[in-house]
Amino acid sequence: MHELGVVSHVIKEVETVAKENNVKKVISLTLEVGEVSTIVPELFKDCFEWSKKRTELMQECELNLVILAAVTYCKDCGETYSTTKHGKVCPKCGSNNTYLITGNEVTIKDIQVE
Repeated sequence: MHELGVVSHVIKEVETVAKENNVKKVISLTLEVGEVSTIVPELFKDCFEWSKKRTELMQECELNLVILAAVTYCKDCGETYSTTKHGKVCPKCGSNNTYLITGNEVTIKDIQVE
């Protein structure tokens, strides 16, 4: 379960930014999580709820996860397609000369403070 490590890193980053900006309390955090990022949303939320209780500024913080679709690009035909439906092989031309455009990231999208 690597979710706890990712949660710890995110909380550390948010608290650092909050302290640098003299924030008294973080009330909401929105993260963009790619659907193939290996993050299990339910586990991530559980880890976040456990971890936030041990923070200085985020004890009442609400977590919002925005799941980003996994999209792959084919270098041979220029097509983009859903990675979760077709994997690494392009459904248009059959090439495996592809790469993931979005879907494996975990990004802090928004921090709301009081």
